[in-house]
Amino acid sequence: MNIAEAIAEKIMGQKETSTETQPIWDKNKTMHCLIWNGKKDIEYVEHARPCVTDPTDILLRITATTICGSDLHLFKGSMAGMQKGDIPGHEFMGIIEEVGSEVKKLKVGQRVVVAFDIACGQCAYCKREEYTACDTTCPSRVVEKMYGHRPAALYGYSHLTGGVPGGQAEYVRVAFADINCLPIPEDIPDEKALFLSDVVPTAYHGCMLGEVEKGCSVGIWGLGPIGLMAARWCQILGAAKIIGIDCVPERLRVAQAVLGIDVINFKEEDVIKTMQEMTNGELDVAIECAGFDYTNSLMHKVEVAVGLETDTSEIFAEMFHVVRKFGRVAVIGVYSGYANHFPVGAMMEKDLIVKCGQSPTQKYWKMCIEKIQSGELDPTFIISDRGHLSDGPRLYNKFNDKEGGCIKVFMRPGCY
Repeated sequence: MNIAEAIAEKIMGQKETSTETQPIWDKNKTMHCLIWNGKKDIEYVEHARPCVTDPTDILLRITATTICGSDLHLFKGSMAGMQKGDIPGHEFMGIIEEVGSEVKKLKVGQRVVVAFDIACGQCAYCKREEYTACDTTCPSRVVEKMYGHRPAALYGYSHLTGGVPGGQAEYVRVAFADINCLPIPEDIPDEKALFLSDVVPTAYHGCMLGEVEKGCSVGIWGLGPIGLMAARWCQILGAAKIIGIDCVPERLRVAQAVLGIDVINFKEEDVIKTMQEMTNGELDVAIECAGFDYTNSLMHKVEVAVGLETDTSEIFAEMFHVVRKFGRVAVIGVYSGYANHFPVGAMMEKDLIVKCGQSPTQKYWKMCIEKIQSGELDPTFIISDRGHLSDGPRLYNKFNDKEGGCIKVFMRPGCY
């Protein structure tokens, strides 16, 4: 897939963007970072340091970063558009080392968290606070051809989303810093602030898409960091019943012991039958937090293996079956291509409302940080592993293999 994407990009060329996707690199100053070399090949290396490249940039010295569940799609080679040497990582925070001449709201020495999506702040989408739809930061004509429009560029992800160097590094250049950085108060430690980059607002976005409200019942497919955080948001929003679906014992334990929600182990129970019994057939909201490459049936495994589909539709089939008529379905797991056997009939005949998409993170920041400061939301419950950036290759494998119940990694550069 990566070869095909690279060929298509070379043929089609790239669109102009409002900011450079690649920074200027200072070869006289080095840093350490993780790079992607291919399927299941992450390496810790010495690398040239990025510079402030555009006047609206900052240079950030990273104090904390992590591995996201969606990074595993890159790790496993199932997401098209990766190139050897790419620096991954879209969840990071740090201290401002340098500011561009047009940065107005930030200053050197400030501690900030960075949104995973790169918004320009000036296009029509950004002005409507639809930041992940920013129309000017992603150069990919390939993705525009695939989807009809370009999404915003993302840090540390596929070249379909810009190929912008990410934050699993000691330094990162941040574009349009005034709109994409959130200053962090001193009373919020890195362990809490880091997850404002993605997990906390993304999980909340799933609840907003599903219109979670007081007294409703919610099913959550996938109890990784996003799914667990979505369950916590459902509690804050007043959901009466929350049911999480997964098979990893440690995830199920956290869901039950820490959050106190009901769970279904899909390896041991029939999800549809059990869900219908637990909700009397009246599940109001289904939230998908797993993503495209978790095939279950032999049919879908074969179709993915031979290239007949890229994204499995199995979770959609379960959600559409168990959610009530006129129910709501929210999709925040990563999907990138096409799925066979998509249950469009159930969606139509049951009058389902289906919403999906990436979180416009900056839109939710004010509310999210208030919840953390008040103590109502403490995101540290998802952290299962800690380490230094140099541990990244090992932690990628541990997270991917669910070894020792790895749920979420908190990493610092070696100097911390």
